[in-house]
Amino acid sequence: MSEFVEKLKIIHKRFGIPADYETQFGLIPQREPFDLQDIENDIYGRCQKLVPPAAVAWKQMKNQAHNEQVSLNVVSAFRSIDKQIEIIQRKVDAGQLIADILQVSAAPGYSEHHTGRAIDLTTEGCAPLTEAFEKTLAFKWLQENAQHFSFSLSYPKDNKCGIAYEPWHWAYSEGYVDKKKHC
Repeated sequence: MSEFVEKLKIIHKRFGIPADYETQFGLIPQREPFDLQDIENDIYGRCQKLVPPAAVAWKQMKNQAHNEQVSLNVVSAFRSIDKQIEIIQRKVDAGQLIADILQVSAAPGYSEHHTGRAIDLTTEGCAPLTEAFEKTLAFKWLQENAQHFSFSLSYPKDNKCGIAYEPWHWAYSEGYVDKKKHC
């Protein structure tokens, strides 16, 4: 793990991410999985992937929601560390401060998306990646049912990690060690 962590430190230094990022946000490094399974195309037509157990649970959850007339649509799922670097770089290039970026985007190497267990969702009539999702039938359904499929809301309001509230971001956890500290 130390070579991996050293690589992350170099990336973080390049962006000016604080050396105490892990402690400050209560997140720990996330390794990319070796095995990923296609789940479906996202709302932009890109193929999305999850680790096999999460993919099975996602399909079951989506089917159950559909059976109850609730639409769940994928915005994103697995995201590589390199993709996270691109996202951070694009925001820096747009003039955003790294402190502001880290409130809404995990530092490269620390995103739950790297694990292949996280999924961002939306529903018809809702702009993706907005708090408006919390006012939808889909969000209400997820709150009442996601745990039956081993998915949970990663960043609720006022979470201890100080990450912005993300009602669209859900992670699969059955059989996995919790990869964040008390968010």
